[in-house]
Amino acid sequence: MGLTFTKLFQKLFSKREMRILMVGLDAAGKTTILYKLKLGEIVTTIPTIGFNVETVEYKNISFTVWDVGGQDKIRPLWRHYFQNTQGLIFVVDSNDRDRVVEARDELHRMLNEDELRDAVLLVFANKQDLPNAMNAAEITDKLGLHSLRQRH
Repeated sequence: MGLTFTKLFQKLFSKREMRILMVGLDAAGKTTILYKLKLGEIVTTIPTIGFNVETVEYKNISFTVWDVGGQDKIRPLWRHYFQNTQGLIFVVDSNDRDRVVEARDELHRMLNEDELRDAVLLVFANKQDLPNAMNAAEITDKLGLHSLRQRH
């Protein structure tokens, strides 16, 4: 009885760790989002060549967030970050109508990878404050998100 209670207590109150991979096309705002989560403020960024990694604490969860550069020459390297990823944040620039199809193709290509089969997906529609930004319904449609419901 005491051992069962101890296991239950540890499960409920112990610190949990999650590995999060944040990707998206270049200039979508991934690094800005990472440091807003980490520091609580907007910082000046430069294009990411390679990756940034930070630990973000929330309640009893420690998120290790990998922000990987999104330039087209770097995207083939994304797959090297897939292993053990529990959560995938795909950042899309809501104002970039010219490249939303490119974003869709990259997202769907990644989600076909076995290593991401069990990862939880969050699509982050960034730059919603801009006047010509696509709304959530338009982004959902253009990224083909409805088709992802049958993913598992």
